[in-house]
Amino acid sequence: MSIVPLRLAAIAVGAMLSATAAHAQSASNTGDVIVDARLRYESVSQDGLADADALTFRARLGYETSAWRGFRALGEIEGVAQLAGDFNDTVNGHTAYAVIADPEAFELNRLQLSWSGAEGRRAVLGRQRIVLNNARFIGNVGFRQNEQTFDALRLEARPFEHAGFTYAYIGNVRRVFGDDSAQGEWESDSHVLQADFDLPIGKANLYGLWLDFGSDAPAQSNATYGVRWSNEWTTGAWRPRLTLEAATQSEYGANTADFDLGYQHAELSVRRDRWTVAVAGERLEGNDTRGFTTPLATLHAFQGWADVFLNTPADGVRDLNASVSYATQPWRGGQPITFTVRAHDFTDDAGGTDFGGELDASVRFGLTENLFVEAKGAVFEGEDPRFADRNKFWLALEYRL
Repeated sequence: MSIVPLRLAAIAVGAMLSATAAHAQSASNTGDVIVDARLRYESVSQDGLADADALTFRARLGYETSAWRGFRALGEIEGVAQLAGDFNDTVNGHTAYAVIADPEAFELNRLQLSWSGAEGRRAVLGRQRIVLNNARFIGNVGFRQNEQTFDALRLEARPFEHAGFTYAYIGNVRRVFGDDSAQGEWESDSHVLQADFDLPIGKANLYGLWLDFGSDAPAQSNATYGVRWSNEWTTGAWRPRLTLEAATQSEYGANTADFDLGYQHAELSVRRDRWTVAVAGERLEGNDTRGFTTPLATLHAFQGWADVFLNTPADGVRDLNASVSYATQPWRGGQPITFTVRAHDFTDDAGGTDFGGELDASVRFGLTENLFVEAKGAVFEGEDPRFADRNKFWLALEYRL
């Protein structure tokens, strides 16, 4: 175990105890201290592999300056320490164990210069966090201890009352696997463009992603074009919400394959008082050689928390799921307790081959305004020999300032 992340963990614990007081005493024009720490236990039981368990600690410490003529600077370091457990962290060579992808790390997480002006104009240059829409295509993979960030230039503007635009050039991807992994960093020559429109009924997002990862990940390079629409209504005490999305994907850049694949997603949710019920379907097509891919996504948030389908099967995947969540009245610290249960049924993209089913459940609540506890679990039962049965459990304590 590396001593550097452990020292960072000790430093971060002290910072957590003093940061709230220091922040309260600071005037708003002196900038903002960033403290984001998480202690987490994770266990994985997967057929064909030794059971894995991991106790890890992640800390991010940083500072963002106050604005000067619209400019701000932000710097943040991140460390991940492995405190206990036996598991395959993807770089330690413990391949007999199930994977828990939280390798030790100590790195510069963000270092960016931003500028903001009128009409929603904003520019961000440097190592930064980028989350597009619901993170299905680009996200920070915030569930893992080591965050995914991007060396990029991002430009935003809202020149019209009901329309906004975002462009990003990504020159490098800092992935969750860390500096010791051959897949920990991808060189990139990628472009992202999105237009957002407020319509009389709902909001629409039109996007294009031209992702080129050169020799680091040529098979993941692709061009994707899509549209997303959502709207929420109020009918008495009921608040239904409908989301529809579709995209098409083909080869691009270093990818020499020939493919044309599609993506479709639909979700209907209804909120009433503290209850939310949702039904959804998501389909990633496959052509029996490869499947529709989202290599920069926050994948854990989709197709079940057991992470069975991080790589789309060659025959695609269809996920039909339903969920129920309930939030209690806020209690001490102004935080409700939120319970969520979700069931998934997985098949190939045509619905003819049964891949299996999954049940996910979680409970999250705030002990204070800054301190949170979360427990969650996932049980996957496979019906196809390619997808092994597995159970996962997490218990986490988070502090954010």
